[in-house]
Amino acid sequence: MVKIYCKNTGSYGKFKEGTTLLDALEGFEFERPLPILSVRVNNVSEGLKYRLYNNKDVEFLDYRSYAGRNTYCRSLCFLLCKAAADVFPGCQVRLRRPVSKGYFVDLKKTDGSPVTEEDATAISARMTELVEQDIEFHRHDVHVDEAIAMFREMGYADKVKLLENSGRIYIKYYTLDGTPDYFYDALVPSTGYLKVWSLARYRTGMLLRVPDRHHPDQLAPFFEQPKTFEVFQESMRWNKIVGMDNVGDVNEAVQRGEASELIQVSEALQEKKIVQIAEDIYKRYYSENPVRIVLITGPSSSGKTTVCRRLSIQLKACGLRPVFFSTDDYFVNREDTPRFPDGSFDFDGFDTVDHAYLESDVIKYLAGETVEMPEYNFVTGLREFNGKKISFTPGTVLLIEGIHALNPQLLPRVDPSLQFKIFINTITSISLDDHNSIPTSDNRLLRRIVRDYNKGAFTAKDTISNWPNVRRAEVQWIYPYQENADVLFNSAYLIEFAVLRNHAERILATVPKNCTEYSEARRLLDFLAYFTPVSDKEIPPTSLLREFVGGSSFKY
Repeated sequence: MVKIYCKNTGSYGKFKEGTTLLDALEGFEFERPLPILSVRVNNVSEGLKYRLYNNKDVEFLDYRSYAGRNTYCRSLCFLLCKAAADVFPGCQVRLRRPVSKGYFVDLKKTDGSPVTEEDATAISARMTELVEQDIEFHRHDVHVDEAIAMFREMGYADKVKLLENSGRIYIKYYTLDGTPDYFYDALVPSTGYLKVWSLARYRTGMLLRVPDRHHPDQLAPFFEQPKTFEVFQESMRWNKIVGMDNVGDVNEAVQRGEASELIQVSEALQEKKIVQIAEDIYKRYYSENPVRIVLITGPSSSGKTTVCRRLSIQLKACGLRPVFFSTDDYFVNREDTPRFPDGSFDFDGFDTVDHAYLESDVIKYLAGETVEMPEYNFVTGLREFNGKKISFTPGTVLLIEGIHALNPQLLPRVDPSLQFKIFINTITSISLDDHNSIPTSDNRLLRRIVRDYNKGAFTAKDTISNWPNVRRAEVQWIYPYQENADVLFNSAYLIEFAVLRNHAERILATVPKNCTEYSEARRLLDFLAYFTPVSDKEIPPTSLLREFVGGSSFKY
């Protein structure tokens, strides 16, 4: 018998060795408003078919948890790939996550014809059949060479490349109704768990929609995002040009000694975009509706500050004189900072910024007055005045950077025609393989973990613990305004995971195994292991990545 401590109930249970957690679940009584999808075993994410052979701590998870959502969505992706293969034998399916909280599906049929509504309907009907049949997902643990041989015979070159460079001896793959596929983490027990989803034609492919995280019995709301989708398409076009679509492609290039060139290309593409933005601002500055303020925003660790610095340089090259401040300098004093219900500070809410005072200063600046800018002291939690002054003169443009910069409530009395809005996002353009997309927030989380740790601000455990609060604030205060931007800038860096691996692994290893944050640290470590590491020695000091790994020539 093995003894199991269930965190959901705070009680112990005894079970026969080899019992699955799916069966053990019935031995614990607790409220389950939603189906249980996965479980943490000793703070490591596992599937419900995990078998018990030793005493363990377990925590059962539903869709409201990050691990539960990932398990559901991975399983849904397999369901889609299986259905597409049944309807269109020999087709190629590529899954990405760029729009409306769903997956963009790039379907290549053997006849080369474009995707139609009828195609999406046929695949959707097959998915529904498979869900109604409640077919089990079967896990297979095999030597990696066996899996590579199998996927090579199936024509899955993307999976072959990924596994050949994975450094693993044994791997697990799954089968659904006899069809094998590779997914890097656990799936739900069977297709019957996958009841909420939709599939429809979308632009050049299809959109697979998933449940809402707050109301899992409903689909996540859909919002048309043409600008965001165009940024995604632009990244995919460049990836095709340089021949980099998946992690296996990047690893092979690194092993051929091409890391330096990949870094140079990534830097050149970002600088090219920044130059284009600077030239657009210059043209607007001397137009009939002259721009006087550039507003720059983006989610946490998207690289706002570095983009602002590099944009300033290019604006100077155009003949303009940029002046800069951050909305952070207008934080209310610490004692006035809003708090969460548990009493902790809410540093990301809109009322954390004294927006009335900020707008007053901007209006004075536009009227030609000299304004003394505050500087926020994050140590004392107080706003200070240290003699920093700005004033408008011909050729001057004001750059305002911060997470609330595009919020219409920030400058409601300032003429919108005077404003140029930039939204910075990190749309990861590569995937692990065609069926395993990379969560769009993983690069930002890794950037923040590395930066926080190196600055001595927070441990990796602290950063991971606070990340859900950061993400909730982004959904509420930042992302609703991204389509209002004049231009979207993608700060994702083609080779950044390979560079971040050298920095993040040792930091993530400091997360104790006896805390819940270890689950996320372990996931990130397993994820980074797919990348062939690349040294940052050739990353230039002006690079956006330097904001996070250190060595930047900009002062922050």
